[in-house]
Amino acid sequence: MRKRTKARECALQILYGFDIRKTDIQETLADYWKDRLEKKEVMEFAKVLVGGVLENKQKIDSFIVKYTENWRIERMAVIDRNIIRMAAYELLFMKDIPPKVSINEAVELAKKYGDEESGRFVNGVLDKINKSECKDKNEAGQ
Repeated sequence: MRKRTKARECALQILYGFDIRKTDIQETLADYWKDRLEKKEVMEFAKVLVGGVLENKQKIDSFIVKYTENWRIERMAVIDRNIIRMAAYELLFMKDIPPKVSINEAVELAKKYGDEESGRFVNGVLDKINKSECKDKNEAGQ
């Protein structure tokens, strides 16, 4: 598994744990990494993703709500919500990652961890965010 793919998987698990447990993020991170031996690059990118999502959660969630019909964010499946948050963070704030990569990685995570509809749901929401909010990034040829 590629390093960034593994880091996204780790970040998703951390965000999921944080969302479920409602504890301090530092406690969640310490518990998560305690028994895992990951490469430094994996841990660093996972930390960037988790930190970025949490720091920009309100803005990210406002975009998610804007581009989902008849869905309240708190009613979404926890796994889907966190996959979308993480990929939306990449789309909106990480200009060096092509949108196609962020969306494809998110869909794969949704297929692996979500239910049978998760992949299509995640893809639909992220595609709307990308097309409407990331015009500059898309026009730059990324």
